[in-house]
Amino acid sequence: QVQLVESGGALVQPGGSLRLSCAASGPILNIYDMGWYHQAPGKERELVATITYGGSTNYADSVKGRFTISRDNAKRTVYLQMNSLKPEDTAVYVCNANIRSFGTFHGREYWGQGTQVTVSS
Repeated sequence: QVQLVESGGALVQPGGSLRLSCAASGPILNIYDMGWYHQAPGKERELVATITYGGSTNYADSVKGRFTISRDNAKRTVYLQMNSLKPEDTAVYVCNANIRSFGTFHGREYWGQGTQVTVSS
């Protein structure tokens, strides 16, 4: 089956940096839009950043100027470079992608398992 697997989450001090990765695997024909969401305890999941196949990006206001989303289509991987981290960035970060599989005519949404990012105070 198609899977998304995140990595790179860690404990980091305020002002530090992390790079998250999300690799897609399985019977994949196409990966369309990809994105990162986060969810803090007691809060709803919210959008952090998205990127289209062609590289068009969109960011939540809270991370503009600090985070950068990118992708490597050959590696089927999306990245989130996180700089100038703040305690309020602490959350589980979840990867999302719209993927078309072999034997299907349209893409559908897939989600990763999430990776924990903790920014200590």
